[in-house]
Amino acid sequence: MKILVVGQGGREHAICRALANDGATLVAAPGNPGIASHARCVAVKVDDVEGLVALARDERVDLVVPGPEAALVAGLADALQAANIPCCGPSRAAAQLEGSKAFMREIAYAAEVDSPIFRVVRRTDELATAMADMPGLPVVKADGLCAGKGVVLPDTREDCVAAARDYLGGSLGEAGRTVVLEERLAGVEASLFYACDGENLVALPHARDHKRIDDNDRGPNTGGMGAVSPNPVLDGRREQHVRDEIVLPVVRELKRRETPYVGFLYAGVMIAPTGEIKLLEFNARLGDPEAQAILPRLGRGELTRLCLATAAGKLADFKLVVDHRTTVAVVISAEGYPGEPRKGDPITVDPALATADRWLDHAGTRQDGDVLVTNGGRVAAVVASATTLREARARAYAGVDMVHFAGKHYRRDIAQGDT
Repeated sequence: MKILVVGQGGREHAICRALANDGATLVAAPGNPGIASHARCVAVKVDDVEGLVALARDERVDLVVPGPEAALVAGLADALQAANIPCCGPSRAAAQLEGSKAFMREIAYAAEVDSPIFRVVRRTDELATAMADMPGLPVVKADGLCAGKGVVLPDTREDCVAAARDYLGGSLGEAGRTVVLEERLAGVEASLFYACDGENLVALPHARDHKRIDDNDRGPNTGGMGAVSPNPVLDGRREQHVRDEIVLPVVRELKRRETPYVGFLYAGVMIAPTGEIKLLEFNARLGDPEAQAILPRLGRGELTRLCLATAAGKLADFKLVVDHRTTVAVVISAEGYPGEPRKGDPITVDPALATADRWLDHAGTRQDGDVLVTNGGRVAAVVASATTLREARARAYAGVDMVHFAGKHYRRDIAQGDT
């Protein structure tokens, strides 16, 4: 089995690690220094659709597994389908679940999914009316892909208007030319993941993500500063509710519109103190850093088997084998993240970090000669597994102490309240 994995972050390192453990031969585009230990890396960018299709054809791969949303929104799955190359990822049209927050909300509304109140704003003169319709201060979101940016939780009405005007005025380019105002929800977030073949769903292990940059959920939002799987607040009843009342209706609505969803689908939900569950967002791929926590919990050979069945439309009777141990991932970020991260700082890693139950997933790293250096906001994640959450957390944080570079930052409370 030869597989092309598209991407260069921590999620893609986790995917490559799992597929390599399954025995697959891997090519990665463009990859990173950590991925290079599992795959042959080729310098093709994730949004170079033509180059990726050519690479897949030249390598005669059996399957392509796209990691990041940018490749999917750019139409990679469509181009691979035209070239008769199997792909475990959605079409450009279906990937708009993540590519456009306005599209996602409109699909969820049509599918009658429990969601926050929202308003779509395309011009600054629409802001006053939209704000008047909102119950309290809304979350302000840029419609398009913003690489983890484009979401603001303002403290005042003036801040709301200023953020929306900023996006509409072009501060994020075309991604912010449409703005979505959403009711602010309170509670505990949960991340649930599914493989979809256009009609059928297979649930992967779930996780809890920690978005804010600093302890106690303070500071600006990030792409994610850590994750724990399984999510301690999810039980079987809640899992079933999300599947049946949120994810399935959306998948059916997309099929009804003749844009079937094929690939991994992330559902982010908010569980209110009352127990009510509402949809926060969909992502058209595995989460990051959630993938680093959930993929190690799949049985040997399971990720390869799942990706092949998803691409082939054969999930109707699929049974996924899952390890019931707990996994904790703690992200280590560079100075300046989530703004402008500092790059080029040498990284040293104590060899004792790597054990059978603990490892380092590279994200924003690059090789500068013989020296590993920082090359992005989220530099890496230390991941650890154990029979108990307390033990997994302790192992992960012991590993964090073995990674060194100038400006190193991490949260000290990942999964703390769950132990």
